[in-house]
Amino acid sequence: MFRVSLVSGFFCLSMCLAAPAHAADPLRIGEINSYKAQPAFLEPYRKAMLLAVEEVNAAGGILGRPLELVIRDDNGVPGDAVRAAEELVSRERVVMLAGGFLSNVGLALGDYARQRRIPFLASEPLTDKITWANGNRYTFRLRPSTWMQVSMLVPEAAKLRKKRWAIVYPNYEYGQSAVQTFKTLLKAAQPDVEFVTEQATPLGKLDAGPVVQALEASKPDAIFNVLFATDLTKFVREGAMRGLFKGREVVSLLSGEPEYLEPLRDEAPEGWIVTGYPWYAIKTPEHQRFLDAYRGKYGEPPRQGSVVGYVTIHAAAEALRRAKSTDAEKIVDAFRGMPLTTPWGPIVFRPQDNQATLGAFVGRTALQGEGAQRMGVMVDFYYADGAKYQPSDAEVAKLRPAR
Repeated sequence: MFRVSLVSGFFCLSMCLAAPAHAADPLRIGEINSYKAQPAFLEPYRKAMLLAVEEVNAAGGILGRPLELVIRDDNGVPGDAVRAAEELVSRERVVMLAGGFLSNVGLALGDYARQRRIPFLASEPLTDKITWANGNRYTFRLRPSTWMQVSMLVPEAAKLRKKRWAIVYPNYEYGQSAVQTFKTLLKAAQPDVEFVTEQATPLGKLDAGPVVQALEASKPDAIFNVLFATDLTKFVREGAMRGLFKGREVVSLLSGEPEYLEPLRDEAPEGWIVTGYPWYAIKTPEHQRFLDAYRGKYGEPPRQGSVVGYVTIHAAAEALRRAKSTDAEKIVDAFRGMPLTTPWGPIVFRPQDNQATLGAFVGRTALQGEGAQRMGVMVDFYYADGAKYQPSDAEVAKLRPAR
């Protein structure tokens, strides 16, 4: 059964097994995330985590013990995340931490993991600092980093041969990092490129009218967009109304993810170059097994967050199996270089920087369907293997301090 309760202001969800009282004590993973602040991504994420826990326990658990997930909400605030982590470690006796959505929260949890010497699997935060500048032995990251995803988009951007680029992004760690990487990599690929304006907006508080007006006034040939969630919806609607996208190419990070594309329905943009997750058109055995399991349990299709949550739990379980122990140092050693099969194919957690080689899908947006069923999808997509979008070992050594 599931037990849901409110503990010290944090949302707590534990998966409890209908097992006899003398059964082995569960292995607990503490998961911290911005459930109230980012529900579109994190509700599917949570569901897929619980599916994965069920699968692990149905297969016999770990080290003869059931796996249990204990969840806390960080409210999108780094300080709250650290307090939740301390409560999970000190009171709940978790053997590992996981989660994080916003980059600033992920960085705070990574630093906590370093100080307390407990393994932390950063499932979603994209900031490069998690595995590079602020990287440490105890912190691993699952999703492709900002640098990786931007480097997947830059070759497509360079093919456009557009000279004048405008940029819009959320003004915090993730957005700042994405813009810097895009400018650096595109300039290297196309030296004559110009960046004619940058619009940095408060996260979750986009005033779309002035931003779109400023972008239009700069007369760009193309736009690089890093907005997501409700900010993306506002930007797309205002930009379409003012004709910002007419005759202009748009390269947009994350905008092909169902969480952000589907709410727009028939207002979704057409022809944007994006990273995302076209679950409806991936034809591999690994993905089909995941799709069938998720739909079978929840009666709905998965989202990007679903894949991240599902792989997070299976990665944590595999590290515990390999460690054959709950000792933190042995778990960390097990993670380093660990291979794992995912719904998108095989990945490895690189020992150079604790970054997984999970990739992303790159393609263009389009509208498909009729009437009320008309909505945005990804077409002409391909899977960009994360192993191919990594800096050299020499570069990583310069970026990552010895800790």
